[in-house]
Amino acid sequence: MSNTITMSTPSDTELVMSRTFDAPQELVFAAHTQAEHLRHWWGRGNPLDVTIDFRVGGTWRFVETADGQEHAFRGEFREIQAPDSFTWTFEYEPWAGRVIVERYEFTERDGRTTVTGTSTFASPEDLQAMVKSGMETGAEQSYAALDAYLEKARG
Repeated sequence: MSNTITMSTPSDTELVMSRTFDAPQELVFAAHTQAEHLRHWWGRGNPLDVTIDFRVGGTWRFVETADGQEHAFRGEFREIQAPDSFTWTFEYEPWAGRVIVERYEFTERDGRTTVTGTSTFASPEDLQAMVKSGMETGAEQSYAALDAYLEKARG
């Protein structure tokens, strides 16, 4: 089954992406919040070092190695309502200071789970810079890798 991300901008500082997976909510939530799952898909097949302290106030950092370069991302968990939602800050280290607040919501229906991510940017310029960076393509690739991983994890 082919799933694609739907993307909208309800305001000039908000970006909403949604995608459905053929897997139960608890597994999809775990795949977004546990290192042993994240390292299999978040880097789109590239090596990924994952450090995560999944609690309110806990921090996370992912370092992806692609084309011989390291790309580091970091943030802090602000809210957790497992397995329904979590909110974290997201920062690409080379763009230090451009912090995004992202809320992920997980909704299951008939054994399929929809993930809706709402990213709130500090400015319209930051949102446009992220869109121009190719983040939609990267998100599509990551979620395609998640699809493949979930299929293996479900056995």
